Amino acid sequence: MLSETKKILVVEDNPAFSSIVQFHLERVGYEVTVAFDGREARQRIQHSSDLFDLVITDQQMPHVSGEQLVRYLQQDAKYSGTPVIMLTAKALELDVTRLRDEFNIAAVIAKPFSPTDLVGTVEECLGMQVSP
Repeated sequence: MLSETKKILVVEDNPAFSSIVQFHLERVGYEVTVAFDGREARQRIQHSSDLFDLVITDQQMPHVSGEQLVRYLQQDAKYSGTPVIMLTAKALELDVTRLRDEFNIAAVIAKPFSPTDLVGTVEECLGMQVSP
């Protein structure tokens, strides 16, 4: 388990994917908050007294896209340095280099993904190891 529980915001409009991500991250000791679109994520960020240590966001969502959410995070002094992992079903269509350069995305993970790989990427982004 984690010595200091890290808080992760998962922004995913597909309930099945959000449940999978939440289950696997909580299983290894992370505290997970789920938002079902970028608009809800912004509200959670604005109204939460806690800071999230990492944001995992889908790229393509209704109301506010993953890129729009990341732009919002970059403009918020509290979140401008927070690592972001972007999930996408359109990995072959995205310019991953541009996302990393322009938005400082820590990682882009194509759907479907391995939950083990996702947890490993989270650990890498947060610079820690956790054990199941």
